[in-house]
This record gives sequence, C-alpha cells and structure tokens, in this order.
Amino acid sequence: MKLLVTRPMTKAAEAAIAERFETRFRDTNVPMTEAEAATALAEYDLIMPTLGDAFRAGAFQAAKPRTRLLANFGAGYNHIDLDAARAAGVAVTNTPNVVTASTAELAVTLLLMTARRAGEGERLARSGTWTGWHPTQMLGAPVTGQKLGIVGMGRIGQSIARTLHRGFDMEVVFFNRSTVSGLDFPARQLGTVAELMREADFVVIAVPGGAGTHHLIDAAALEALGPEGIVVNIARGDVIDQQALIAALSTGKIRAAGLDVFEFEPEIAEALRSLDNAVLLPHLGTAVEATRTEMALRALDNLIAFTEGRTPTDLVA
Repeated sequence: MKLLVTRPMTKAAEAAIAERFETRFRDTNVPMTEAEAATALAEYDLIMPTLGDAFRAGAFQAAKPRTRLLANFGAGYNHIDLDAARAAGVAVTNTPNVVTASTAELAVTLLLMTARRAGEGERLARSGTWTGWHPTQMLGAPVTGQKLGIVGMGRIGQSIARTLHRGFDMEVVFFNRSTVSGLDFPARQLGTVAELMREADFVVIAVPGGAGTHHLIDAAALEALGPEGIVVNIARGDVIDQQALIAALSTGKIRAAGLDVFEFEPEIAEALRSLDNAVLLPHLGTAVEATRTEMALRALDNLIAFTEGRTPTDLVA
C-alpha cells in the first residue's frame, strides 16, 4: 500500500515507517494546500498528515479518494474536516497520549518566562545596553502560591495543573465542558470561562481546536482576567481572539501573554511581535526528538492496525 508522509520526520521514524510501507516523504515543511491534499487523496492509499495540511471539505470533494486512512501526526486534527472525511469513507486517527509531557513542560516554561519577563530580559542581556543590576529592574509577577486557571482539563491540562500545584504550590481552578472527577491533586471546577478568568491570576489554555473553541477567549474574557492577569496558550491559536489579545496587551487590560500558537500561524502579527509583554515561541510544544519519534511511531501503529483489519487505537472518525 502506498503511503504519503507530508513532512520530513526524525531519522528513526522515517526508517521505521519506510520498513513497513511503500512510502513517500515530502521533502518540504510547507503545509499542503487544499489542491495538494486533493491530489494526495486521489493517489495514495494511506496518508500521514501534519499540522496545517489543508484536508478541508473541498479536498475530499475534488475527486473520489483512493485514501482510506489519514493517520494524523499529532493530537490536534482541526486541519482535517472530519465530516467530509466520513462522507468520503476516509478514517482518521491521531496521536493523543504521547504529546502530554512535552506539551505540559512547554506550558510551564511559557508561564515562568512570562511571569518573570525572561524573554524581555534575554533580549536586554544580548543587546549590549545592560548597565547592571538595580533594585527595580524588570520586576515580574510571583508564581508560587498564586491561583492557576486551566481551560480544558484533559490529559495535558491535568499534567500542567499537577506540575504547577506540586512544584509551585499553586491553587488550581479549571473550566471544562464536561465534569471532571478523580483528579490526584486538589482543584475546583468552575461553571464558565468568565468565572475562571475573574478568579485566576494565571490562565493556561489547553482545549482542542475547532469550531467549538474558536475565540473561546474573547475581549470580554480578557477583560475579566484583569490588569495583573497572565494568559498562556499552548492549544490552538484561534482559541484566543488575536485582535482582542493585542488590544488587551497594548492597553494594560492584562499583564502579559505567553504564546506557542497563533491564530494565523505561521504569520505572527507585527503588532504582537512588537509587544514586550508577549512571550512568543514558534510552536515548540512537542519539539523533543524522542516525542516526535514517538508520535510518528504511534501514527505508524494506527496505520498497521488499519491495514491488518483491526480498529486503530486512536480512531477519531
């Protein structure tokens, strides 16, 4: 069976995949356009898509797909139109569990960088203009003992909350669309995003992307967070209304933001890039070689199960 992998992978992952399937690895990191996705669906039995590849409705409708499975590389799959895939008879899997630790680590990194103004300080240290320590230089926000709000208490949200509660004695409140129980750390579930934003000092966004969470954090939510509040997003960029965020950061309605994802990624608005109270990272959530290899091998497991007539572990459509 012919397999297309839409981006280059780690050497270990490419070797394992190529050993099992007749595979073509695209030699570019540019996401596939909708037209390229349509062509791939017509030419390959199996595809391992990656973030940003445009498997939208039009790609499935352009021609009758030869493809039977999209084994997505990554936990998030909002770049794939699941309804269109189902209608075309194309199954979809993802790689949910293997990204938890590395993504949670990155969220904690961003929270600490943002609170302690580490990005701003690193730029000053490199600038050659630093004149030395003084008592009021670059005063940041405390983390230890503060109140943490988690939006989305799934595996990643729980890992972030557990780490910050145990490591920094943070009180945890959270919003989740369904009731969450059985947590192994103390946490209080709140009924609305607005309530969480009003209560928390720090808010970390850890919900899936998609229509249901688009602009979940809007101007009103950011205003509720308040002038000392800090928001961190390691989920999907469009969960936060970017224009509202820029306005809130520019006018002091919130203290700062730490972002690993962006609404119009890879484009990052100049207005956002110019703000010292925004810490920006280039989507590094799972950027650990072992994690990226494990993600590919998890996608490979789904491919093998599917081709052997078994139900893949991570079937989402």
